[in-house]
Amino acid sequence: GEFWGLDADRELFRHFRQYHTAEFPALAHVHRTTFARQAANLWRVKESLWQRLLPETGCDPSWALIDSFPLAVCRFGRAPSCRRFRGEAGYGPDHAAKATIYGFRLHARVCWPGVVTRLSVAPAGAADLAVVEELTDQTAGVCLGDRAYWAPELAGWLRGRGVELLAPFKKRASDPSPERGRTITRIRYRIETVFSQLCERLSIKRVWARDRWHLSSRLLRKVLAHTLMVVLNREQG
Repeated sequence: GEFWGLDADRELFRHFRQYHTAEFPALAHVHRTTFARQAANLWRVKESLWQRLLPETGCDPSWALIDSFPLAVCRFGRAPSCRRFRGEAGYGPDHAAKATIYGFRLHARVCWPGVVTRLSVAPAGAADLAVVEELTDQTAGVCLGDRAYWAPELAGWLRGRGVELLAPFKKRASDPSPERGRTITRIRYRIETVFSQLCERLSIKRVWARDRWHLSSRLLRKVLAHTLMVVLNREQG
């Protein structure tokens, strides 16, 4: 359903109830809210399936890219009166739209050639560097980031744990190694492709969840769908 663009629980329920009651006979009797609640309860199962599928994608766990993108929980004009995620969400920049949002930033670790292997949700105002340790925990190899990840001290600390964090110099105009910066930027652009697939094909920015329970379930559903499509495409050559 996610792959077909049916990203809301209401749409998923209506479609599968109409066309797939032979495979799922209980859908003919269960109420939509019960379906949505049960789907949310299965978030840990979705996470387990996602992790189990990762070896089937053929991705290289030692060659990773990290970045983040904004995830609004409501329209900005409604933020002062919004009750969603009080004490958890925050205000932060959406650099692509040159605007401020109220919500989160979704931080991801993507392994080559383009498979999401780690997710972390942080308040929208949290710096990218604050989540690097979580994204790289119990991993090894090379990890590429953009200029926001330039931090020699952190890179040295991660090197001691087996992770080589590579990022261009923080300021393009004064970059002492511009060719190195261009090479890193060219390679790490693959994560932008993955983010585009998640945002445009799977509408990951339109989860509109009301609590962490539903947010986790819907995010994992979309990442699981993306991973499964990678597996199926790889099997088809």
